[in-house]
Amino acid sequence: MSRGVREAVVGGAPQTRDPRPAHERPLETEYRPRHPLDLHRTVGFQQRGRNDPTMQRHGAVIWRACRTPEGIATLALREVSPGVIRAATWGPGAGWALDQVPALCGANDDPAGMPEPPHPLIAEAHRRHPGLRLGRTDLVFDALASAIFEQKVTGLQAFGAWRRIVTWCGERAPGPTPTPMFAPPSVEGWRGIPSWSWHRAGLEPPQARAVVEAARRGEAIARATAADADRLLTSLRGIGPWTAAETRIRAFGDPDAVSVGDFHLAHHVGYALAGARTDDDGMLELLAPYAGHRQRVIRLIGAAGLHEPRRGPRLHPEDHRSR
Repeated sequence: MSRGVREAVVGGAPQTRDPRPAHERPLETEYRPRHPLDLHRTVGFQQRGRNDPTMQRHGAVIWRACRTPEGIATLALREVSPGVIRAATWGPGAGWALDQVPALCGANDDPAGMPEPPHPLIAEAHRRHPGLRLGRTDLVFDALASAIFEQKVTGLQAFGAWRRIVTWCGERAPGPTPTPMFAPPSVEGWRGIPSWSWHRAGLEPPQARAVVEAARRGEAIARATAADADRLLTSLRGIGPWTAAETRIRAFGDPDAVSVGDFHLAHHVGYALAGARTDDDGMLELLAPYAGHRQRVIRLIGAAGLHEPRRGPRLHPEDHRSR
């Protein structure tokens, strides 16, 4: 792989981001889950768009760049044979990332407690996708930041802004990544991003302010547990139930989280479970029989392709960055 110079523009000034020193030998292990595992559906859920600089899939390998409590790390995962996952990690946080592989692959998730699905489509999806697990990253602030980017905008806008900010302001991932990858900024880095970089990235001011405000309490957020995260997150300005739920889903693999307030979710759940779109109240009523596993049911709906058909042209959001 080429180690040529890569440039990123931060506020209009090109900065050298590569070449890097020679790659050190990775830490490696094999993970053998005790349950069926759909690696790409479970871990790939963490990817934020096709061009996410923190996560890429190349062939059979999933590459992930993250900022662990011990420093940045690059993780490569590949299923080398049925039930055998090969993991390799590089960087200062390699040990932490390697230890976290089982949780990322859903080892802490237990679908066995899900009530018998009263809806035949969910029962069939549950039977057909035994390897769908709810993984967790245990990186609360990064999960929160990416969720804030997705507030009140299309996925295309959110993923584009995430890609630009992380590439411009993050840290180059170690290891032989197949394309240049970047770990998200540190908490201090998020606080120090200038206003013009947010604007050039295409993130709206309310979302940019919410990230910066959250970064001011970044250390407390990073220490949050599944039990206290919701209370802490919703106490922050610009963070509501939707963002808190999205954070819990990614950081903790919360099997019961429901992102109330999502533009499409209630429509999809209504279509799958009742044959017609519904609102948030209707969605919660339809999901009530699955208490404790509502997020699992939502993921099964997605895995089964039970989405409300589109009835109009795609939205083409206006780009305000040149103004």
